[in-house]
Amino acid sequence: MNATQALPSAGFMTRLGASGRSPEIPEAADLYGWLVGSWELDVLHYRAVDVRERRIQGEAHFGWVLEGRAIQDVWIMPRCSVRHPELDKTNNMYGTTLRVWDPTIQAWRIDWISPVTGHREHQIGRRIDKEIVQLGARGDGTATRWRFTEITADSFHWIGEALRNDGQTWKLEGEFRARRIR
Repeated sequence: MNATQALPSAGFMTRLGASGRSPEIPEAADLYGWLVGSWELDVLHYRAVDVRERRIQGEAHFGWVLEGRAIQDVWIMPRCSVRHPELDKTNNMYGTTLRVWDPTIQAWRIDWISPVTGHREHQIGRRIDKEIVQLGARGDGTATRWRFTEITADSFHWIGEALRNDGQTWKLEGEFRARRIR
């Protein structure tokens, strides 16, 4: 494959991206616009394993898409600068989330896919107190909860959890500390 085939056409990227939020989304409902931009990630837990000692770093990039009706991101771990074709799938993530405002439920419909592992999630996102909480389930029915906590203009704490079989206890599966790249 040559470089022309590997990169999307300028027309595609121009049509996908948007300069900001659509007026169809009320300002008070804009839970994700603050994320637009690029972030560096410290990976603390991944796949329920404490990986702090490995000092894995990642990156995430967010932008408005589809005429400002959605926020799309790309989460990458490890960072692009250290990725190579022989990466073990255990600590390898290169996926995307599409968050679309749905006025009929006054919440965000969220779809995540990681082609590296085939992992998919469907969730609904809402603000709960000072956090953004996304609740949903995997294809196998496992309930999931993803949270943006400790949110500032330049940082956030992201926590991903799955409901244990007891139906009451959440198991930590992923945890990232993010800092905005200026």
